[in-house]
Amino acid sequence: MSDTYAPPNDPLNILHADHEIAVVDKPAGLLSVPGKGAHLADCLIARVQEAFPQALLVHRLDRDTSGVMIFGLTPHAQRHLSMQFEKRQTKKTYVARVHGALTPKTGTVDLPLIVDWPNRPRQMVDHENGKEAITDWRVVRQRDGETRVRLYPRTGRSHQLRVHMLALGHPIIGDPLYADASEAPRMMLHAEQLRVNHPDGGRGMTFTAKCPF
Repeated sequence: MSDTYAPPNDPLNILHADHEIAVVDKPAGLLSVPGKGAHLADCLIARVQEAFPQALLVHRLDRDTSGVMIFGLTPHAQRHLSMQFEKRQTKKTYVARVHGALTPKTGTVDLPLIVDWPNRPRQMVDHENGKEAITDWRVVRQRDGETRVRLYPRTGRSHQLRVHMLALGHPIIGDPLYADASEAPRMMLHAEQLRVNHPDGGRGMTFTAKCPF
């Protein structure tokens, strides 16, 4: 991860807002929450709170991942949504560009993950001590030595998609931790779609942020 933090100045892209939730499209390169130190204070939740002062954190995306993030606008909404993530009742779809020709066209990675302490924040596969991590994939297309793939995480471990693709031998292009950041203008991982049940009434709602790459 680079030492210089230069988050993009894109205006806040609000996908949906009502009395209980706000859904935004996080740009790549912006922290979800503040890091340690004043230089890492600029983050998505701070920007969201400028528009919605009552916004509360529910989940996170890695700094270098873009896409759909949902915030609770009441303590009830935060609890309701957090429970859905915890109980795996949300449905998440990501788009990634990975190195090489990923085969077969669909599959599942079931490899437990744990933090790689000497090299944190890196994560690694650990069959003895790791926590369950499962990702389904579906190939969209292949060309020029790379594959565009949709990823459907069933669990929500830190760096799960990044480490699972690496474990398959197809690291995500531009990943600063598990590949080479200099090979692309950004990490090619985008949270394209999130389906949740609305905290007020439980209606299923799907939010989509168009993939920028």
